[in-house]
Amino acid sequence: MTEIKKMHRRDVLKSVTAATVFSVLPRYVLGGPNNIPPSEKINIAYVGTGSQGLRVMLEIVKRSDIKIVSVCDVNKESDDYTEWGLNEISNKARELIGQGYADPKFTGCVCGREPARRILNAYYAKQTGSDKYAGCSAYADYRELLDNEKDIDAVVVATPDHVHAVISIAAMKKGKHVYCQKPMTQTIYQARRMAEVARQTKVATQVAIGVSASESTRVLCEWIWSGVIGQVREVYNWSNRPFWPQGQGRPDKVEPIPAGLDWDLWLGPAAHRPFSHAYHPFVWRGWYDFGTGALGDMGCYSFDTLFRVLKLTAPTNIETCASKEYYMVREGTKPKINSETFPQSSIVHLHFPARKDMPPVTVHWYDGGILPPKPLELTDNQQLDKEGMLFIGDKGKILCDFTGSNPRLLPESKMQQFTVPPKTLPRSVGHYDEWIRACKGGPAADANFEFTARVTEAILAGNLAIRADKQFMRWDAANLKAPDIKNADQLVNPPARPGWEIS
Repeated sequence: MTEIKKMHRRDVLKSVTAATVFSVLPRYVLGGPNNIPPSEKINIAYVGTGSQGLRVMLEIVKRSDIKIVSVCDVNKESDDYTEWGLNEISNKARELIGQGYADPKFTGCVCGREPARRILNAYYAKQTGSDKYAGCSAYADYRELLDNEKDIDAVVVATPDHVHAVISIAAMKKGKHVYCQKPMTQTIYQARRMAEVARQTKVATQVAIGVSASESTRVLCEWIWSGVIGQVREVYNWSNRPFWPQGQGRPDKVEPIPAGLDWDLWLGPAAHRPFSHAYHPFVWRGWYDFGTGALGDMGCYSFDTLFRVLKLTAPTNIETCASKEYYMVREGTKPKINSETFPQSSIVHLHFPARKDMPPVTVHWYDGGILPPKPLELTDNQQLDKEGMLFIGDKGKILCDFTGSNPRLLPESKMQQFTVPPKTLPRSVGHYDEWIRACKGGPAADANFEFTARVTEAILAGNLAIRADKQFMRWDAANLKAPDIKNADQLVNPPARPGWEIS
């Protein structure tokens, strides 16, 4: 046993044979090749350390059951990132490390691989009581990280949307568990392929959709499954996104590539184009080549709720509204459809077929500040919030916040007389805990790649209809085909630059 303890865990796992499985062995040996023993920390590589990446990293690093041992970002360091409040990132770093953290560079919204490495080294130095800790490595290219860092168990992917799939798949094929930022992918085919690889490799996966673990999703399931409003036949879901630029063409001005940024690596699978701050940082969300627009970015939250509550499968056809409907809803604003970015606003109607004990249902999506028709049950002095969700059933309506929280029956008089159905569904241990438990051999996380791929394919099919400027589009989900669109295959699975293909 002394000799076993000296060996690396993976070496021990490789040495276990069928004969020794029935012997008295340490729990960490019995964990399996993709399962990390409960008593051990998960060694994590963190790919993507922009503002969102750092924001999440500063939260999960506090966990005692993980250790971030390597970071990767195509940008070395810059102070031009977007944050939710003044000095948000630096304040969170100081809260984590302590006021004694006096790195003069870390003021304002400074992000990139070197700031991430400094934060982690300072944090682990504090944890170990040493001021000389320098155990965190840093890379510009995720491929070098995966080749060189043999001791990592899992990878967090927090990059722009267009490289989620290629990084996640590469990590899974090396046997690494993967936690991926939302939206899961940028294209429909990528979602299908990520789910396939997750199933084949049997690693633990999770998409950063915390609502999947929420109490509100379970409450809505219990209300609607118990028939509180009867059979649901329509849902309205609306968002005030985007608050990033959309409805624009490529910039005419070519800007110099900032020092420390590997622009070619940032482009990844996308065709080459000159650098511009119109793309990076953060404002890439509205561009077809890099992001998924408002529906892809925010719909991944609300549609996760809808898929669970209504047991949705894939939509069979999708409509985008005619210009007449835009003028009726919002005078004088016709969406600008171009070949580069999503429109400033959109309305998409997704028609889902019957599912077992549930009838066909249509989900109406509104973004860009457009609101759906106000329910008659609301009084004159009651207005819809900027974002929300409305279930319409045969026997009533439920109005919620955007992802289903704070549900209430309409009109208010019904809510006052309402008896809440009993809790019948198991509650989540927590969004991050689900994934960490899965990494250690527990049940799959709720927002695993196989489930979330179905949600992602549906909302990106909506994006496909928007891009094609089609008022009606049939969708063959089984074969990933849109027979009404001439170049649909190019949009479902866009060609990638050599070396960036999804395999």
